Amino acid sequence: MIGVIRALFGGLRLLGPERSSDLGGWLLRTASPLLPVNRIALANIRAAFPEKDEAEVRRIARGAWENLGRTAAEYAHLGTLFDYDAENPDKPSRVEVQGIEHFVALKDDAKPGLIFSAHLANWELPAICAATYELKTTAVFRAPNDPAIAAVVHEIRSGAMDGLAAAKQGAAFAMQAVLENGGHLGMLIDQHFTRGTVVPFLGRPALTNPIMGKFARRFECPVHGVRVIRLPGHRFRLELTPPLDLPRDAGGEIDVRGAMAMMTAVVDGWVREYPEQWLWMHRRWRPNMISASALAEFEQSSVITPVFKAT
Repeated sequence: MIGVIRALFGGLRLLGPERSSDLGGWLLRTASPLLPVNRIALANIRAAFPEKDEAEVRRIARGAWENLGRTAAEYAHLGTLFDYDAENPDKPSRVEVQGIEHFVALKDDAKPGLIFSAHLANWELPAICAATYELKTTAVFRAPNDPAIAAVVHEIRSGAMDGLAAAKQGAAFAMQAVLENGGHLGMLIDQHFTRGTVVPFLGRPALTNPIMGKFARRFECPVHGVRVIRLPGHRFRLELTPPLDLPRDAGGEIDVRGAMAMMTAVVDGWVREYPEQWLWMHRRWRPNMISASALAEFEQSSVITPVFKAT
């Protein structure tokens, strides 16, 4: 099976990055109405945007499937997709970067750091950007369920990025070691986490992995957000935010739940701006898994607005 997956990626490499992306996007956009999981995407979009009519809801869903198809096909070109040159920012490229000064600051401040992101556009590019500019970063990833696809994707990621840490039992110790050694940790925070803390996301309570908040509290290190925007003409924009000014408790320490609520609020804004580029088809909201006490605490909490530190 691995041989078949490698052959498929080999064929996509022959097509080139643009035609591969177009093919992957067309295939999933065309097939999406027939996929059972499309019902989850439609239900999620309706709940997040109750003001939108059904035509707009379906347009967003088709766009999300197209983006997923493009991203999947672009794995074949992951090693060459990022071509931005910070030394020559006016040089034509398929990638542009905003906030490169924050990458430089993270690299030069002699501190550990945290970078959160979301499944927007091609979400693999920030880790490649960090590796390109020698920002010592370990990307936390969840392997695909299919072992053959997981093996090939891991090979591709390993060739394009620095450190990789699989999101599995015991991963927290490896992640902590990265920060203890002054490294940087990058993680996608927009997926369901059964043992998570409850924060608002797109108008509904969502269980979110609290580990980035816990690390921020323990290490008192900078926390940045980074997103990718898919632009017309097979291009991308990476945007790295300034460091967040995370909420603190009465003792002056970073509040873990408040920190995760603020990070998630940043992602919320990103998704609302480009909803057709987010991964709507996963079960992000699972209200039946939220305890009554956690829900009561959530309902009594105040809304947290992102606040960034001056740089």
